Amino acid sequence: MPVIAKKFKAAHPALNTFRFSHRGAKDYAGLLQHYRMTFNMPQPIVVRLTGFSPRSVAKWSEGILPSPKQEKALVEMDRLLDALARVMKPAQVGQWLKSPNQAFDGSTPLQIVERGEIDRLWHMLFDLESGQPG
Repeated sequence: MPVIAKKFKAAHPALNTFRFSHRGAKDYAGLLQHYRMTFNMPQPIVVRLTGFSPRSVAKWSEGILPSPKQEKALVEMDRLLDALARVMKPAQVGQWLKSPNQAFDGSTPLQIVERGEIDRLWHMLFDLESGQPG
């Protein structure tokens, strides 16, 4: 484990247990690899979904632990990916996130997230899962 990660982990005891073990990952680098493979999401999509810099995401991929604020963004992204995987094939998620969508007035779901309107995605997912007309 890199020295920086050890120091950070000691400073943030809440991070001593990895939250995403349900993904089969044992660390953040493994988690990001899982996202890339399962959801067909290259790193730029992860950057856009989390709202953090490419450098931050690259550091996580190298095994450096995220800050609590960054981890919260990863948890939110994880929840969204779980929900999307319930309504479409996981391998289609990456492409869907980049595709213009009439339900969002022609914006892509990534643009919706970047504008801080993620609740629109959650409403769409609720309607799809509950069978309510949208």
